Amino acid sequence: MLKFTKSPLFLSAMLSATLGLTACSSPSSESTDSTETDSAATEATAADKLDTKFLTIATGGASGPYNIIGTSLSEIYVKTFGVNSKTQTTGASVENVNLLTQGKVDMVLALSDVVTDAVEGKNNFDKPIANIQQIAVLYPNVVQIVTTKKSGIKSIEDLRGKRIAVGDQGSGTEVNARTLLEGFGITYDDVTVDYLGFSEAADGMKAGKIEAAFFSSGLPNSSLMELEQGLDLQLITINQDKLKEIIATKPYFKTFEIPAGTYGNETAIPTAAIMNALLVSSDLSEADGYKLTKTLFENLEGLKTAHQAANDISLETAREGMVAPIHPGAKKYYDEQAAK
Repeated sequence: MLKFTKSPLFLSAMLSATLGLTACSSPSSESTDSTETDSAATEATAADKLDTKFLTIATGGASGPYNIIGTSLSEIYVKTFGVNSKTQTTGASVENVNLLTQGKVDMVLALSDVVTDAVEGKNNFDKPIANIQQIAVLYPNVVQIVTTKKSGIKSIEDLRGKRIAVGDQGSGTEVNARTLLEGFGITYDDVTVDYLGFSEAADGMKAGKIEAAFFSSGLPNSSLMELEQGLDLQLITINQDKLKEIIATKPYFKTFEIPAGTYGNETAIPTAAIMNALLVSSDLSEADGYKLTKTLFENLEGLKTAHQAANDISLETAREGMVAPIHPGAKKYYDEQAAK
């Protein structure tokens, strides 16, 4: 039998290999740093996630600012959190609040007058709704009442006896149209009402089927911009002294002017505006409410690019005139910003 003699060189090599293996299997400062880095990465990833996996935003008609801004916001949330977010076109404010209350959507845009009715249980709402909370006050929805120059209609009072479009039934446009008309002593019995959305109202104006229409949205309204191209459009003024009397009992209204040149108008048009609200369910976690609010204000430039109405959204005015209870996550974000 052959025998192998272990030389000093062989033993030295074995010893080196053993020491090398021992060093590899022992904790070191380098491996500890690696573990801490991985842990930090995991925490950072977790911070960029939402508790909810789905985020459906109810907006309004496909061509309106609600849908344009809501779609942009949804895309921002997808990019930031990887959440499954989408928008849902609706009849706007009243429908949106009902969808949120029923748990069918997670976030909605709505007019403050409709939200006030919901919180108080008035008009379109049989009882007070308690499970909605507000993330932010957004931009003003401007009441734009339009007719043709040949109609001879100059003011709200001139609408008496006319056929008018007041927005989709139950929409924010329809709610504030009815409220303003009543403030000027006009009921639906005094006019012929057509419940038409923006696009349908514009088509009705072109066809001569209606004599005037209410459009309540951010400026400019795309349907009105298109209508201006083929029609001798006339914007109807709202008497500001009378409006101030209405504001005394309906504080969600504010005086406003449509700037000259918005729709080819040579001078500014006195009108009314109502602030838009961004709402979520009270079931939304505080952490998610904080992240959604923070992301909204850190990405305002993207929203402004989507629609110029978003130019009026600002951190400074986000809590002015809130009409629903503030979401605790949003409050946490605002309190942090105020402390800086």
